[in-house]
Amino acid sequence: MSAFHQHILPLTITQLALNQIAHIKATKNIPEGYGLRIGVRGSGCSGTSFVLGFDQKKEGDNEYLVEGLPVYIEKKHILYVAGIELDHEDSEEVSGFVFNTGASS
Repeated sequence: MSAFHQHILPLTITQLALNQIAHIKATKNIPEGYGLRIGVRGSGCSGTSFVLGFDQKKEGDNEYLVEGLPVYIEKKHILYVAGIELDHEDSEEVSGFVFNTGASS
C-alpha cells in the first residue's frame, strides 16, 4: 500500500511551475527523499504568506504525488491553500513562483 494519500491535491500547480520545480530539483542538489513543501506563514492583520520549499515529510503532513514529485502540506494548512494556483512567471514585474488566489483586484 502506498504512503501517498489518495486525496486530490487541494491546489493547482501549473505545468510551467512543475517544469521549474523539476529544473530546480535537478540543478540545485536537492537531496533524495525531499519533496515540495507548500504551506502558509502568519495570519491576522498582515495577511497570510504562502511558503514554498523543499523539505522532508514530517508528522502531520498530507502527502500527494504530482507527476512523480512528492508534495507535502501540513494538515492544518490545507484550508489556507485550498483553491489556490501555484504558477511561475518570468516578466519585467515578477520573476519566480506566484500564488494566485483567484481574488480579483
